[in-house]
Amino acid sequence: MTAPAAPRQAAAPRQAAVPVPALAGTLPAAAVDAVLRAALLEDAPYGDITSQTLIPADTRATAVLAARVSGVFSGGEVFAAAMKLTDSGADVELLVADGTAFAAGTALARVSGNARAVLLAERVALNLVQRMSAIASKTAEFVARVDGTGARITDTRKTTPGLRVLERYAVRCGGGANHRFGLSDAVLAKDNHLAVLTGGDPSRLTEVLRAAKARLGHTTHFEVEVDRMDQIEPVLAAGVDTIMLDNFTLADLAAGVALVAGRARVEASGNVNLATVARIAAAGVDVISIGGLTHSVAALDLGLDIELGVDLDRGPGMEPGSRRTADQGRP
Repeated sequence: MTAPAAPRQAAAPRQAAVPVPALAGTLPAAAVDAVLRAALLEDAPYGDITSQTLIPADTRATAVLAARVSGVFSGGEVFAAAMKLTDSGADVELLVADGTAFAAGTALARVSGNARAVLLAERVALNLVQRMSAIASKTAEFVARVDGTGARITDTRKTTPGLRVLERYAVRCGGGANHRFGLSDAVLAKDNHLAVLTGGDPSRLTEVLRAAKARLGHTTHFEVEVDRMDQIEPVLAAGVDTIMLDNFTLADLAAGVALVAGRARVEASGNVNLATVARIAAAGVDVISIGGLTHSVAALDLGLDIELGVDLDRGPGMEPGSRRTADQGRP
């Protein structure tokens, strides 16, 4: 006698996405496509032999991107583009908008399409969205710590090679701002530049910086990093736009801000973490740049849950109405 089918599992609850206007259209589709194509070529250069062996070609599946922990979402467009890249006819529904805080157990997105294609895109989509959401979540923590101070939290160029456009977007999803995108965008003279320029003679600092600034177009931002109080006045005398106080003590930060006295934007960098950022902001700086937003985050725990009994045909060894988490036990 055939045993009765197991009760069908309830689908993850649907949630209305609340658009975040400031983020809309700010993630270039061409850049996303380039990242996804490179990642898929790396992960499946000759196809997915597991799915091709086990799953009939015309099988369809529905899967939900689900949060195992709380956080801030980033990468909905990336998830959708990954699924569409392997199955142009896939139906992807983004249930939570980028920049939205979510709780553990939240359904973030749902995809219905060819089962082989969903599984082919799964790991690439998860790797990127997990990292982007981790960056957004970490950024949001820092932004919350400086709320009300007027200080802006920004990232740095300490990003994963090839993923800068995604990671910078994730910072914006967390409420942060972006520093210069790359070396071509603005002048940022650091200690090594200054050592070469002055030949070790600090008395030449104003002269060489003023001459450099005169060669720039009027729209090019000019920032200079200093690591000592006695460098501030010579740098300001050159007419720079931003002065970065690098690894200053809290007392020296406050003194530096007072010395600048509004003649340039003041950026703080170095020794910034969740325990120190509020006190750094309280010193009166305009910008706090943090490499840790991108270079040392751990992927946020998100998973892709296949909903069996929705529209997926039975696979080998699976009972009707059963449910399997696609991320479980699959490297």
